Amino acid sequence: MKSCLLAIPLASIAIPLICIAISIALSPWFNITSNALSDLGHAINSKVSPIFNFGLSLGGTLIIVTAVTIIIRAGKPMAISTSVTGYTLILVAVFDEVYNRYGKLHFWVSVAFFLSLATSLVIYSLITSNKIKRIMPLALLAVGVALWILHLFYKIPPGAAIPELISIFIIIPFYIDIVIKALKK
Repeated sequence: MKSCLLAIPLASIAIPLICIAISIALSPWFNITSNALSDLGHAINSKVSPIFNFGLSLGGTLIIVTAVTIIIRAGKPMAISTSVTGYTLILVAVFDEVYNRYGKLHFWVSVAFFLSLATSLVIYSLITSNKIKRIMPLALLAVGVALWILHLFYKIPPGAAIPELISIFIIIPFYIDIVIKALKK
């Protein structure tokens, strides 16, 4: 039964990443160093926007389901933070990059998504009892913040896709760990 429950959180990771990979593969114009991932979800300029935005919205929904059904067992703060992460991921898909339609709303929901990832890492660090597992997420968060500073202030790299992907990959092991811990309770 517990291994069956693990399918939902794993799908919440796999589906968005697979849809991102498919979108990149089908978009010869996309350059990982000079584009943001959200360029793939632009409803007017990207033919793969349905694939990309579907992946983000379904992934966000599954993250929320994971938070309220599994992660809640690990504690309310982690469940709330994870739910916010899922919801903001859905918002990134809903409010795509079409600026004449949404203004800067896409930018702000993207910022909220990445801040929610950072918040989840901090909460994970606070609730875990293992000393190494307390330090590791914060150290990786510092790396992620450094990458965002390089991108935002020095345009290294010129596009946001690399800091976006690294930020996502940083949190995955801790997300899986908290799910496994919660399933044991």
